[in-house]
Amino acid sequence: MTEILSYLPSLHISDPTHIFLVVLLIILFAPIIMSKLRIPHIIGMVLAGVLVGEHGLNVLERDISFELFGRVGLYYIMFLAGLEMDMESVKKNYGRFVTFGLLTCLVPLVLTYVMSLTILGYSGKASFLLGCIMASNTLIAYPIVGRYGLHRNSSVMLSVGSSMISLFLSLVMLAGLAATFSDDSGWLFWVLFVLKLATFIVGSLFVIPRLTRYFLRRYSDAVMQYIFVMAVMFLSASLSAAIGLEGIFGAFFSGLILNRYIPKVSPLMNRIEFIGNAIFIPYFLIGVGMLIDLSTLSEGPQMWMIVLLIAFFGTFGKAVAAYVSSLMFRMTKAEGHMMFGLTSAHAAGAIAMVMVGMKLETEPGVTLVNNQMLNGVVIMILVTCIVSTLMTEKAAIKISLEGNKGYGHKEEQKHKHNSANEKILVCVKYPEIAPQLVYLAMLMRNQKLNRELVALNVVYDDQNSMQAREEGLQLLEKLQRQASAAEVQMRTQVRLATNIANGIKHAFRETGCTEVVMGMHVHTNVSQKFWGEFIQSLYNGLNRQIILTRFEQPLSTLRLIQVAVPSRAELEPGFHRWLERLCRFAEQLDCRILFHGREESINHIKQFINKEHPSVRGEYQFMAHWNELPQLAAGIEKDHLFVVVTARKGTISYKNALDRLPDELTKYFSGTNLMIIFPDQYGEQKEDSMSFTEAQHHEENSIYDMLLNWIHRN
Repeated sequence: MTEILSYLPSLHISDPTHIFLVVLLIILFAPIIMSKLRIPHIIGMVLAGVLVGEHGLNVLERDISFELFGRVGLYYIMFLAGLEMDMESVKKNYGRFVTFGLLTCLVPLVLTYVMSLTILGYSGKASFLLGCIMASNTLIAYPIVGRYGLHRNSSVMLSVGSSMISLFLSLVMLAGLAATFSDDSGWLFWVLFVLKLATFIVGSLFVIPRLTRYFLRRYSDAVMQYIFVMAVMFLSASLSAAIGLEGIFGAFFSGLILNRYIPKVSPLMNRIEFIGNAIFIPYFLIGVGMLIDLSTLSEGPQMWMIVLLIAFFGTFGKAVAAYVSSLMFRMTKAEGHMMFGLTSAHAAGAIAMVMVGMKLETEPGVTLVNNQMLNGVVIMILVTCIVSTLMTEKAAIKISLEGNKGYGHKEEQKHKHNSANEKILVCVKYPEIAPQLVYLAMLMRNQKLNRELVALNVVYDDQNSMQAREEGLQLLEKLQRQASAAEVQMRTQVRLATNIANGIKHAFRETGCTEVVMGMHVHTNVSQKFWGEFIQSLYNGLNRQIILTRFEQPLSTLRLIQVAVPSRAELEPGFHRWLERLCRFAEQLDCRILFHGREESINHIKQFINKEHPSVRGEYQFMAHWNELPQLAAGIEKDHLFVVVTARKGTISYKNALDRLPDELTKYFSGTNLMIIFPDQYGEQKEDSMSFTEAQHHEENSIYDMLLNWIHRN
């Protein structure tokens, strides 16, 4: 191939502008061409790198830019894998992670080691190095998982977790192998290594969460938050490399730590994924292709044999580990394919290990890795990348189809209380708290339904209405950009009204919304006027769910949600709606949620969570009487959210003690993160047919009946 290319005119490009243009064209057209051929576009990136690289048409040189962006792309893959892990599932299934991790590391290690000793005739140390290379793997097909939305599928999470375990063990064994070539290979080396590793892990777990909470509380600028996250990733990667492990381990570990601070639906997560998938990860894939020299296959049958043996035994070992584990864990055949596909690829990590071997001299002038092993490993990368992407694509399609077939009666029952018309109205006025309200609505909305949000700004119709309307338009424009950054549709409206509550009610009905999210002023205390006049006017004419909020710090820094539930709340028509919203909220933030209430209510809540949201970390505490509400204040910290589920007068769960709620919130819960929920009152069918007068009449009759019952009992 090299001889043929020598007759062609030189196509080499050295101008930085032209280099970047060629890379962008590859990133643009590779998916288009590969989709026509029904081949995963990741293979297209790698093959394009082979074509334009030094060993192909020599259009581009693998210079420092490819080294830099490629390294960032590799870190990005591992960092995203850590960010998208379901940590609660990891804790519940850690035994599976360890089992699969050990199998996918040790099986290919042993098979490759024995093969290279007996068939290839390599030395013991060279065979062990080759075994370490095949024991590890790179999640090169992970972007395919993202396209199908399978980040939290059990087989995907097992593959990601096991990849980190196998990588960690491979790097530790590689460090031990390298130590045998130095004078510091004794017990002191391992003691220092363990101490450095323990210091890195403990220090990261202690420093990064505190630093993240501090930064997110004080800085809301999108660019600054993104730069902060990238700085944490690279700091962790550099420290990981400093203690003797590859930087990819540190990148993954930092992703695990930042997991709960960057919800999946947040604009920050959207920016991280977008930039990585658009630039850095494609750069990495193209750079991997540029390393591959297919001309080495012309050296003779011995080279072919080396490549085939390395690729076969390493891939066969990964397959054995994946399918044996899937049988042990009683997983489907498609999930076994997914586990094999994700764990079978090798990329830059293998190259890094080979480079370490090339620096180790068995004797003066003779390195542990010869040119044949180097070329064999490099071509093996291409083979395993193709196998991995094809298998992962096939498995992802099958798992998605199986999931859609299963989305029948069970899911219909699951969302029966929400229905397909879910639409949240976000009432905004103050620029300080409006972004938090929109963020809250994003976290609570049903991602599968993908309904639009409605942002409303109501302006008093007075002499200052024009100026206030202009300010409202500017605020809504800012909020719309926020929603667009998270790929959430939003409709906005500025409304003139002589009465704010009436303006909200009219907009609610006109837009067909099902619930309201709004703030409780920027003041610390809940004013009696706000609670007594405004809220009463709002919920008397609007019998759907109303959520009032007051946040003292960013939502992503919350550690615990405490919910006070009144007795008989499970009998209300809106019980499942508010419980579903809180479960989604807790899932997105990956924080614990503690319910306080009577035994009957707690049992219904526990049953719902166990059935519909098993990943929610629910905790339960009995509260004998609503009068115990002030006592809960002692257990609420600054990074907790206190939620009060209240009730309208005349409803089943209403009690006279709720009349004291504004005073108790002001006295005992001042300065805390607060949420007050008014559940649906009459149910979905009566809302449109019941007028405001009928609602008042219904309320008066309910109160009258309650008085009669009280007189009768006494």
